[in-house]
Amino acid sequence: MKVLNLRCANGHGFEGWFASDDAFMDQNERRLVECPLCADSHVSRLPSAPRLNLSGPRQVEVRETAEVADQVVSGMSMQAQWLKAVRHLIENTEDVGERFATEARRIHYGEIEARGIRGHASADDRQALREEGIEVMSVPLPAALKGPMQ
Repeated sequence: MKVLNLRCANGHGFEGWFASDDAFMDQNERRLVECPLCADSHVSRLPSAPRLNLSGPRQVEVRETAEVADQVVSGMSMQAQWLKAVRHLIENTEDVGERFATEARRIHYGEIEARGIRGHASADDRQALREEGIEVMSVPLPAALKGPMQ
């Protein structure tokens, strides 16, 4: 099993587990590898250093190592917070699918009870809703979160 460091076009770093380098390349060419945060399928492999067991002591600059570790933890923390926020959004809104623009208007104009909704709307629909004074926000949902939550 190969564990690869990957990054999407939006700069999100993540790990991928593959049977071999060829398996990764095949899946990536067919756009089957997606970022778990934004579902971007333009994924590149990051260089990774193999682990080498060298004899003799090694001197490491502790300050630099700590700074790099803090940056990694900070990035992971931000990704974890974003995923938590997206999960909260999913758990506390109703998925109305393609009826999003219609349902948003019905709520805005008081035709139905107000509730949190999510769904799909084209760029033109989103712009028309904004022009009507209806606030909307696009949030890309990772494919992994669109299925049943565990």
